[in-house]
Amino acid sequence: MIGSRPIPYSIRSHQAGPGVLVSQPRARREPRSPRQVSTLLLQPALRSDPFYAFGQLMYRRRWLVIAGWLLALFVALPLLPRIARSLQPGGFSSGSIEAAQAAVTIQRALGENPASLLVIYSSPTLSTSDPAYVAAVESSLADVRSLDLVARVSTHVENPRQAAPDGRTAYATIALRSVPEEFREVIPRIEGALRPSVLEMTLTGAPIFYSDIQEVTERDLRRAELISFPFAGLALLLVFGSLVAAAVPALVGGAAVAITIGVVVLLTRITDVSIFALNLVSMLGLGLGIDYSLFVVSRFREELVRREVEDAIGIAMATAGRAVLFSGLTVFLGLLGLMTFEFMALRSLGVAGSVVVAISVAAAMTLLPAILAVAGHRINAFPILPQRASGNRFWQTTADWVMRHAGAVFVGVLALLVALGLPFLRVDFGAPDASILPTDVQSRKGFEQLRAAFGEGEIAPVLIAVTSAETLFAPERLGALYDFVARIRADARVERVDSIVSLDPRISRDQHLLVYADPTAVRELYARAILAETARERFALVRVVSRHSQTADESKALVEAIRNTPIGAGLSFQVGGGTAGVIDYAGRLYADFPRALVFILISTYLVLLVLFRSVVLPLKALVMNTLSILASYGALVVVFQEGAFADLLRFEPLGFIEASLPIVLFCVLFGLSMDYEVFLLSRIKEAYDEGFDNTASVAVGLERSGRLITSAAAIIVLVSGSFVAADIILIKALGLGTAIAVLLDATVVRALLVPASMQLLGDWNWWAPRAVLRLLPQPLGSGHKGAA
Repeated sequence: MIGSRPIPYSIRSHQAGPGVLVSQPRARREPRSPRQVSTLLLQPALRSDPFYAFGQLMYRRRWLVIAGWLLALFVALPLLPRIARSLQPGGFSSGSIEAAQAAVTIQRALGENPASLLVIYSSPTLSTSDPAYVAAVESSLADVRSLDLVARVSTHVENPRQAAPDGRTAYATIALRSVPEEFREVIPRIEGALRPSVLEMTLTGAPIFYSDIQEVTERDLRRAELISFPFAGLALLLVFGSLVAAAVPALVGGAAVAITIGVVVLLTRITDVSIFALNLVSMLGLGLGIDYSLFVVSRFREELVRREVEDAIGIAMATAGRAVLFSGLTVFLGLLGLMTFEFMALRSLGVAGSVVVAISVAAAMTLLPAILAVAGHRINAFPILPQRASGNRFWQTTADWVMRHAGAVFVGVLALLVALGLPFLRVDFGAPDASILPTDVQSRKGFEQLRAAFGEGEIAPVLIAVTSAETLFAPERLGALYDFVARIRADARVERVDSIVSLDPRISRDQHLLVYADPTAVRELYARAILAETARERFALVRVVSRHSQTADESKALVEAIRNTPIGAGLSFQVGGGTAGVIDYAGRLYADFPRALVFILISTYLVLLVLFRSVVLPLKALVMNTLSILASYGALVVVFQEGAFADLLRFEPLGFIEASLPIVLFCVLFGLSMDYEVFLLSRIKEAYDEGFDNTASVAVGLERSGRLITSAAAIIVLVSGSFVAADIILIKALGLGTAIAVLLDATVVRALLVPASMQLLGDWNWWAPRAVLRLLPQPLGSGHKGAA
């Protein structure tokens, strides 16, 4: 019923056979009484609906089901404190990309990882050449040199290029035998071995960066939970108006999150899982757990007005329960798409996200009806606000207006979404570095100190691993290396090159060959130090310092130019380092993305095809979802790359978008946004199956589901929006992107664009070739299609 005012929509005839739709003359749609509706919904076909039967099974086995979930929760709770130490902070590299292969080559050749620790020294009074400064540096590192995990320690005394032009700042390199991800064992030992000094000291580098990511991620999660829990609770109170009804979805969502975290801890024993998965589990688990429960509880309360508890649970599961299962399946498939990538960070997001969705759906389908069976009519206990009907005048008016102006609404909203997405054409991709962290953490402080003292390029030099099948020090091979480096050094984008064949611009090619004619007899201090630091019998490391930042277009072009520079003499080389890592990382991500995209689109289409038995509705749903996601992409570029609202959101613009963020957002949002499409179209299809024509079905579906979808979306927006308070910019961007996309999706897309497009397509919305219909499974509970 649309309010209390009957609207003249036509009733559809069912006599023309499947797939053929015939409209009778327009008739006024008279409201049905609750008893009439009850009789309609309890027709024999419904009693044979497997979802109805499943709901009644949950009613009869309610205490057993609750006991099972309590047991799972009891097992999971002791695992929760272990989650942070079980997760890995890295995962943004892969052994198949050249930059990672170069790092492995360097580590094997030199016995050290190129991602070293740095100790930055500074003094307001002493200069780096002052004997007291040098003595203080050496004294602070005396115990570090003897650690078994340290491969080499190099100071500005051995390598003068480690002293900054300001004459006050220098750094020491502590080359490690371990990889940066093993920071938990490395950092305490290094910090314990560093002696106090009269100089100001800052320990930084990749291991410190990973340690800070773990610490800040945990802090961000606690802050987000403190923000989201009260707001989500308030939203549930406003929706249900009852303390008990509001508490049930919160309990189900909380249980789903806790059990998922326990499962993830167990998964870390067989595979690496990224620390960023923790935020995704919390955001999706709380949001979806509450959302799915919201739809089921709302339908249960609606049915409870006119039937017994057992039947009300059966109806709720046959309608909202079915929609929850199919919508959860679309979210699950979207997150499975992340598992097609070879980067651990994305794979683990896919694994953890899929687990939390599966558990959230399972909780909504089993634990929730069991709790409702126990609560019964007490679900409305402790009322705070009066209970409202599912439809209201606002959504009725909106439906009427959209129906009358379908063409203008469609064009206007489409233009708005495209305009919002246009800034994405300006996107510049980058990879995570210390700039994603807040300025108060140790690695970020060191990052900024190095950048200020040495310039942008010093932080992340281009690393060239040169290898030879025979000795590198033969004149023809050493000469070829000199010529190769000379061509690189002549590039205007290069600040300097550190290698055995670029000791000093004043030293000629022949002089370099003479210095290293016998590498065991090198006398000059710097030449001997750079030899020990960068070369072996069949290997040489070349460090190229760019004049520009790691993600600047000039640095990226420099890497590509180096990769295209010939070397000759039987030598080969690999290019690594920060900028090369950014190029390879983004390149591999977007080379693999089409595979994930095809998987998500096809699998989601097939799920919706089975649910709606139409070839048009699923296709339209895919397009609508993509539009809202593209709009959120545009917002990400404007905010995080270009810095709009940076002061309000408390961050410094990156100047780039982390390369995996659009992919993660697509996989998360495609299914998440499809939730509301499924719930809206389920209500529309329910009206269509009752006999209303296309126009009436759209209006009735929007009226019945509009308020509920908006409430559910508001909870997702509140939960994801709470992560905007995070200090790690990646988490902040994920939270904001999700909030924007869901907000757009539940308002302009579902309330305006979807109804307008359905009005324009008319009965074609429901079309499917007979051959396709024959291939599809028969509708569950034939004769009654569910709705939320």
